[in-house]
Amino acid sequence: MDKPTQENKFQEIKWIENITKVMDSSFRFPVLGFKFGLDPILGLIPGIGDFITLCISGLLVISSVKYKISGKLAIMMLGNIFLDFLIGSIPFIGDLFDFAFKANTRNYKLLKGHLEKGKYQGSGKTILLIVVFAFLALLVFCIFISWQIIKFIGNLFE
Repeated sequence: MDKPTQENKFQEIKWIENITKVMDSSFRFPVLGFKFGLDPILGLIPGIGDFITLCISGLLVISSVKYKISGKLAIMMLGNIFLDFLIGSIPFIGDLFDFAFKANTRNYKLLKGHLEKGKYQGSGKTILLIVVFAFLALLVFCIFISWQIIKFIGNLFE
């Protein structure tokens, strides 16, 4: 089997680039020329908008494992996502931050640099698996706590 060329690698990640553009730069403010995507728009949905964008960004990072990203690169990419989610969750300030930070674009550039220059060689699978399991555990915990709160409130009205 032939070793994939650099051009083939960029064709393989074209779908990541397309999703990145949709999330970070598919629209333009007419007067300012400032680009933005669905990320800040979805972030305006209270409670779930930032979670949806976190999941999309996370899936892009998880799919980057296919390109043999290192643990260091995985941590850098996850850091971008975490910062975007953390600050993006703050009402009003986070919405403004989402218009400017563009975590997906930053992560795409990191992945592209990895493919172009061979930077960050290694395997980031272990780190990503730990983060995915921690995320799922946190999600289950949040659902459990929410259920307990709903039950508690329901008992108040009995």
